[in-house]
Amino acid sequence: MKYSLAKSAAASPRKFDSLEQEAFLAIWRTFDRLRVFDEALFAAWGLTAQQYNVLRLLRASSPDAVPTLSLVARLVSRAPDITRMLDRLEESGWIVRTRSATDRRAVLVTITESGVALLDRLEGPLKECHARQLEHLSKAELKELCQLLRKARQPHEPPDSHWC
Repeated sequence: MKYSLAKSAAASPRKFDSLEQEAFLAIWRTFDRLRVFDEALFAAWGLTAQQYNVLRLLRASSPDAVPTLSLVARLVSRAPDITRMLDRLEESGWIVRTRSATDRRAVLVTITESGVALLDRLEGPLKECHARQLEHLSKAELKELCQLLRKARQPHEPPDSHWC
């Protein structure tokens, strides 16, 4: 049985295999439309959204160093090549990597003063970016959206996830 939703009377109906598929594709499309804003912002600063996320997490842990594997587990989205991403951040002077004194296999990552300064400079432009993305929603709608998204991903999060 096909599930159909007509955008308008003049448009041809879109076909979905299920309501779940429609919801998933709506989330995906929404992400695609909204990410255009932050990708442009971060590109202007020589960053990707994923690199920004790493810096944000490191600042939250500062002055403590974070093991690379712990950092990977806390990212918003998966990072298949964390080493290359950290290489770029280190080359830019925004992070420092060191070997753990207790486990030579572990790499510890720390944000630098330059990295913190970059995040400080990005704070205003990023708030403006988020406003452009979602200011058309009321606070109540934003809270409801967050609750629904949390509920949708909860069964797929690891038990120790800070996202639940």
